[in-house]
Amino acid sequence: MSQPEVNLKEMLSKAGPYPLAAYNFVREGLGYTVEQSQGDVHDLGQLPDDSQHITGQQLCLGLRDYAIDQYGMLAPSVLGHWNIHRTDDFGRIVFAMIDAGLMSKTDEDTIDDFRAVYNFQEAFSREQLRAHLTCRVEA
Repeated sequence: MSQPEVNLKEMLSKAGPYPLAAYNFVREGLGYTVEQSQGDVHDLGQLPDDSQHITGQQLCLGLRDYAIDQYGMLAPSVLGHWNIHRTDDFGRIVFAMIDAGLMSKTDEDTIDDFRAVYNFQEAFSREQLRAHLTCRVEA
């Protein structure tokens, strides 16, 4: 399946002040989330089909874990550098990618699914980061 032709400039301007790296992170984080919740994904470049559908809430939780797995204690700094400060930001990025044809959604999916899923200060607190990293080391 070939990728749709995407006007990156238009997509980047549509969602807000997020760099291309933030979009790549969300796309990779989708694959990570599907894998964590439903098993191995054969091609992370392919979008999940209906049997692999991830809700906005699930994706936000998966992106939190993916950020910590990728960046450890620096996760909140990296996300902040990309202007991602709350789960609503993930929603804006996701829906810009949907509009560009890079992700798909069901009729039930809305941007509101990303609204206030968790508080970034709590989710990326030193205690939460340490707990997540400690569990990963022990696994």
